[in-house]
Amino acid sequence: MNTGFNKSAWYSEDHSMFADTISKFYEAEATPNIERWYEQGVVDREFWNKAGAIGLLGSTISEQYGGSGLARSFDAVAVYHYARTGDTSWGFPIQTIVAHYLEAYGNASQKERWLARLATGESVAAIAMTEPGTGSDLQAVKTSAVKDGEYYVINGSKTFITNGATADLICVVTRTGNDAKGSKSISLIFVETEGLEGFRRGQNLKKIGMKGQDTAELFFEDVRVPQTNLLGVEEGLGFYQLMEQLGWERLMAGIMGLGAIDCALEKTLEYTQERKAFGQRIFDFQNTRFKLAEVATKAEVLRAFITECVARLDDGTLDASTASMAKWWGAQVQNEVVDECLQLFGGYGFMSEYPIARAYADARVQKIYGGTNEIMKELIARSLDR
Repeated sequence: MNTGFNKSAWYSEDHSMFADTISKFYEAEATPNIERWYEQGVVDREFWNKAGAIGLLGSTISEQYGGSGLARSFDAVAVYHYARTGDTSWGFPIQTIVAHYLEAYGNASQKERWLARLATGESVAAIAMTEPGTGSDLQAVKTSAVKDGEYYVINGSKTFITNGATADLICVVTRTGNDAKGSKSISLIFVETEGLEGFRRGQNLKKIGMKGQDTAELFFEDVRVPQTNLLGVEEGLGFYQLMEQLGWERLMAGIMGLGAIDCALEKTLEYTQERKAFGQRIFDFQNTRFKLAEVATKAEVLRAFITECVARLDDGTLDASTASMAKWWGAQVQNEVVDECLQLFGGYGFMSEYPIARAYADARVQKIYGGTNEIMKELIARSLDR
């Protein structure tokens, strides 16, 4: 059974060594805690620190700011191998997104102030986009930031924020300037939460899947942050920054889907080759073999596409349309494959203590976050209109 990216043209010896290191780390520090994280609804802060200590969090952050300065494909490898464990609790993908916003648009002071803390795990990051009345339509956000002296005064609320219950550095999508509508008034402002007056976290939201991942509501009531926390050289660049960086977020969804598929297929192979019915292994029934052949093929087709997307990410040619394809197709195939695998477990597949049941519940949101699959199709369609 093929797994990961080890047959990819861009996959070097350095990638292999990195994959080996982080896989051992996940096996020792994540796998034994999956059930506990699922029950407590949050990953231990100590785990973030350990991930930082081995260089996982800072692998693609510039060396001058505390990282290793490796190519973006190393983040792809890290995300894949984490998804391969079968867990979805850790908000590491969000940490990489925020780090790359800072790398791309932050000034030297902001990078020095925040990137090293992200690399070590001293800081946990979140990006606050979604609002109670605004989902995939980022141009409709209402959270505002009004200048007052040397500060911005932020008012508004956000919901469904990954790492929201624990993050101490939040990139907030907000409106600035005199134009109250449209994309040109959107800016990104960093908020440090410790001791911040007017900032409040809501409850850790209860979800049908990804129960170990802290997902919270955030409230900003006359929150004052320095104007120097604005990301970029001027106000109104936020929508452009979001569109430029959303490609990585959407590709990550596809990578996570591939990792989850490989995990589900491995567990299903183990189960069907051990479980017997009517005097033979479940694996020996023709229907089982055909179903497994189908899902294995879907995995390899997705792997080939994701591999190509990662190569484009590294050389800077990954466009928004292709990233949208990776997101929607990866999520779609993940849901199809996990559903087929669960069916082969029979009644046991419906029992929550079986990882395949958790994988089934966790997979559903892949079609929603990072832009719904319907939005992805719209973005792809626009690229076809000549």
